[in-house]
Amino acid sequence: MTNDVIFETLRRFDVFKLVPDDELRWLVSKSALSLFEEGDVYIKRGEPIIYAGIVLSGRIEFRVEQDGQWRQAIAIETGQVTGALPYSRLSDARATGFIVQPTAVLLFSKDHFKEMTEKHYALTQAFVSIMLDRTREFTENMQQQEKLVSLGKLSAGLAHELNNPAAAIVRSAARLKRHLSETPESFKRIIQVKMSPEQVDTLNAMLFAKLDTSKQKPLSLLERTALEDDLRDWFDAHQFVCSDDNANDERVEIFADFQITTDDLDKVAAEFSGEELFTALEWWEGVLNTEQYVRDIHEAASRIKKLVDAVKGYSHMDKAVEKEPVDVREGIESTLAMLGYKLREKHIQVRQDYPAALPKIIGYAGELNQVWTNLIDNAIDAVGEKGTIDIRAVPEKDVVKISIIDDGEGIPKELLGKIFDPFFTTKPVGKGTGLGLDIVKKIVAKHNGFIKVKSERGKTEFELCFPTAPTKNG
Repeated sequence: MTNDVIFETLRRFDVFKLVPDDELRWLVSKSALSLFEEGDVYIKRGEPIIYAGIVLSGRIEFRVEQDGQWRQAIAIETGQVTGALPYSRLSDARATGFIVQPTAVLLFSKDHFKEMTEKHYALTQAFVSIMLDRTREFTENMQQQEKLVSLGKLSAGLAHELNNPAAAIVRSAARLKRHLSETPESFKRIIQVKMSPEQVDTLNAMLFAKLDTSKQKPLSLLERTALEDDLRDWFDAHQFVCSDDNANDERVEIFADFQITTDDLDKVAAEFSGEELFTALEWWEGVLNTEQYVRDIHEAASRIKKLVDAVKGYSHMDKAVEKEPVDVREGIESTLAMLGYKLREKHIQVRQDYPAALPKIIGYAGELNQVWTNLIDNAIDAVGEKGTIDIRAVPEKDVVKISIIDDGEGIPKELLGKIFDPFFTTKPVGKGTGLGLDIVKKIVAKHNGFIKVKSERGKTEFELCFPTAPTKNG
């Protein structure tokens, strides 16, 4: 391809339409043509950028690796420019460029930028316009990718959180169904027992006193084991056993769950004997099992409701997308619920400290939840197994200060000044785009707040400050 052909090709591109012929020919004279085949790598992430690349034909796809998968950040096609640009601070590639079809690229070394900016103003302006457009497009694409990745993580976590209580409901419902199918035979034996009204009242009073477990002090493991051993011995001594060892174990467990002691059983044995005693205890066992299954279902359903409430609070899907008074504590607790699975995986302790009357801040609840998510998720990644995260909020004059502190390894001093820069990340390759803290900084600024960080080994603290919402009297 001759210089004249390259010149005519460039002249057809929109980006160079306003560039005079002499400046465009100078560009061609200072450039070199490079041809690539499908499957070639144009540049690898981290490599220094030394050329502006003008794609004369073909396509380059720039991708970043996240969680073991390549995700496209931007594509450069015929007529577009990639790589170094005048006044750009980008020194190394933040993504890997893959050639996806035969591609011709005109390489213009940044060594010529000084001469270009001093003598060829129209050409310089064309390149600067490219830089602004490219930065905006790349940032928007990567922010969208960051949001999608975060959404995927939260969705996986939510599915994990919902799975346990949902499985508990299914399991308890199946047991309750099986238990109720045995009720007719048990009821037949009960009605054949001749009890006086006084005996029935005594039996009921003893049983229902045990059903109210709220007044019982939880047993230690040692106390529980001793109680189960005593119950098992009592059942053996009174021949209240069957051939199925599993059934005997379940009977001991349900009586122990409600802290029924051998003294309680002795009182029942004082009122009944023989088959009547067995029938009375069988009835107790049936009521206890029914109560336990219903409690398990209620507890699991309550956990699901709390998760749904947390999702509603996190997404604010029932609120208008407009500035409003936002409860900081509510947003942080919703975020912790969404990230609960990650906290439990590493056995991380979260300590929260808020005053009773914490003022609300004014802002967009959904965007603020993005801030909490990024900072808490980073803290989770930073701490080790059984680490600690402290979250504090205090009112000061017309602002609320929020601190998120972790006891991880800390951020090296030489990197502290860069962590809010776009595309900068301290995480391993493929584990982050470097946009999380950039997004946080932009959201905080949008809310007229500020964020700062200080770090040393064993303590990294992000401090945020937001104006409080005006009170009704204010």
